[in-house]
Amino acid sequence: MAKDVHLLQPVEGRPRLDRIDPKETHGLEEKAAKAVLQRDVQALSELHDLLYANGKRALLIVLQGMDSAGKDGTIRHVLQGLSPQGTVVSPFKQPTELELSHDFLWRVHQRVPAKGTIGIFNRSHYEDVLVVRVHHLISDKVARQRLRAIRHFERQLTESGVIVRKFFLHLSREEQAIRFEERRQDRRKNWKMSAADFHETQLWDQYQKAYQAAIEATSTETCPWYVVPSDHRWYRNLAVAKVLVHTLRELKMDWPPPPADAAAAAAEETKG
Repeated sequence: MAKDVHLLQPVEGRPRLDRIDPKETHGLEEKAAKAVLQRDVQALSELHDLLYANGKRALLIVLQGMDSAGKDGTIRHVLQGLSPQGTVVSPFKQPTELELSHDFLWRVHQRVPAKGTIGIFNRSHYEDVLVVRVHHLISDKVARQRLRAIRHFERQLTESGVIVRKFFLHLSREEQAIRFEERRQDRRKNWKMSAADFHETQLWDQYQKAYQAAIEATSTETCPWYVVPSDHRWYRNLAVAKVLVHTLRELKMDWPPPPADAAAAAAEETKG
């Protein structure tokens, strides 16, 4: 049984992605882990209801990773029980002309979750220090400036009541090749593939370096990064769920009392 499930620790100092095993499961077995995940999915649903009812804090979940690391799968399996009225998923694709005419965080700030809700970024503002850096569309100097801006931006969010949790879904190059082949043979998925996907795999080392720099520069006590071993989908899902449940439980939320006018109206109705 997985009664004492390992809770991932946030990144501190300088991470060495090449020393973190993407196949790590901390001794858990798939069958037991999936049972624990179902309990955590239910716990997340209940905690989300409390968050929504209180309306004082918001939770922003940032998912980053190499292509096929499982961002969509994490959303599907971990966050399936969340109420749609209090959840917003925001994918960040190539910026539009309007978005490019503003600073790089302009489009991001508009999608920050409101108090009482959970926002999920499927890719995020970090694309502007990853893809553009790997493809030499910005200089290292500009990348460092943007990383500083991101730190300030995320600190501002926490000061206004938004809890930020960031997950790097750490996939091995070998597992990515396996998943690409699975995708290529699946009619339900291969329509989404492009030549660019395969070209990006040739830049693996550059992306790992860019991710390491971004995580090192922006993992803080209030807005931590978690490096999630993701070669095993079931472990990835459980690890993310554990962190989110722990984060929301730390808020020690309780159900708010009914509005005064509602309580008064109920009392009058009882008298009548």
